[in-house]
Amino acid sequence: MKLIDMKMTDYLDLLKSDAPAPGGGSVSALSGAQGVALFMMVADLTLGKAKYEDYQEICQNAKDKGQALYEELMAGIDKDTDAFNLISNAFKMPKDTDEEKAARKKAIADGTLAATEVPFRNMQLAYEGLKIAKTLVGHSNPNCASDLGVGILQLRACVYGAWLNVKINLPGVKDVDKARYFEEEGQKMFASAGDIARKYFNEVNMSL
Repeated sequence: MKLIDMKMTDYLDLLKSDAPAPGGGSVSALSGAQGVALFMMVADLTLGKAKYEDYQEICQNAKDKGQALYEELMAGIDKDTDAFNLISNAFKMPKDTDEEKAARKKAIADGTLAATEVPFRNMQLAYEGLKIAKTLVGHSNPNCASDLGVGILQLRACVYGAWLNVKINLPGVKDVDKARYFEEEGQKMFASAGDIARKYFNEVNMSL
């Protein structure tokens, strides 16, 4: 059964068990999906209300762009666990012959690359979500300001958590160019996401 199809209590019980997956990567993707869902809710609670006429275009844009981010982050919850399982299964492969050793080595490399690409993509999605969420600060229903603030925190958590999962797998990425790209671009997103979240969360906080 997919993680996203599980009852919340079953998911949390699995998470707190000694099972190695799901772990921080799936949790990060879930945080991102929740963050996007929250800013989409804020947009929905602003749209169609005459007293927020000036905010309609911004909120419609947030809602429209948020849907694709939400769907991909939801898929990312299971993709992260699937990627971890690739590595785990690869390490269990036989290594008695040269052929087996070569196949095992390739499987580990492929799994490690996937386990880096998935959280990196989740970082990108959450970072895009943050850039959308910030447009709603001061331009959406003020009664939902606390929800928007929580959404910003959730998106930051996704970026930060996914970054940790990228970093822990980077030493195993054999493609030097890809490893450099993940490192450089990931660090940029990490730093920028922190700045965005800090600024706009503080704006929300001061508005309450």
